[in-house]
Amino acid sequence: MTAETSQTLDRGLRVLKLLADTDHGLTVTELSNKLGVNRTVVYRLLATLEQHALVRRDLGGRARVGLGVLRLGRQVHPLVREAALPALRSLAEDIGATAHLTLVDGAEALAVAVVEPTWTDYHVAYRTGFRHALDRGAAGRAILAVRQNELPDPGYTLTQGELEAGACGAAAPLLGLTGIEGSVGVVMLSDAVPERVGPRVVDAAREVADALR
Repeated sequence: MTAETSQTLDRGLRVLKLLADTDHGLTVTELSNKLGVNRTVVYRLLATLEQHALVRRDLGGRARVGLGVLRLGRQVHPLVREAALPALRSLAEDIGATAHLTLVDGAEALAVAVVEPTWTDYHVAYRTGFRHALDRGAAGRAILAVRQNELPDPGYTLTQGELEAGACGAAAPLLGLTGIEGSVGVVMLSDAVPERVGPRVVDAAREVADALR
């Protein structure tokens, strides 16, 4: 038996998804056409979402995702981190380097989960909450490569000394996830990333993506 659902809630969620998929916002008429409902219904949906700061309308009347979505998004990080930890632990122990899960936060890359290896004499200190520009470091570059359809054939990105002198990194993007832009990577003190690290990072990123589906 199919569970009963709320048609109004379904439409409201569809509005948010449509707005999240555009950088320029949508008009009431555009939303009406996409949802297949009349403009009056759209006005009511937008008014309700605006009251919760989930939607805002600019001076031209185009609706966009509101800042209230950010507050909801912050609560997602602990759930994502929990799902990613098993794969990150395995990666850190296998490679002997600090493993991390990085997500896009505005124009920055944000480390939301970090696991350090337990058996090494030294490793790079990399903390949860660390931020950096998306175009610096392997984690951000792997994400940008997917955005620009320029991901290298091996499926991972390598960098040297971009975030810390003497450290190199490898990262692979999370693929096949709706609404999540991120990467899994490692950072190590080395002149170069060993050959086996890249493919291992790709496997870990695939494990994390599977855990989040």
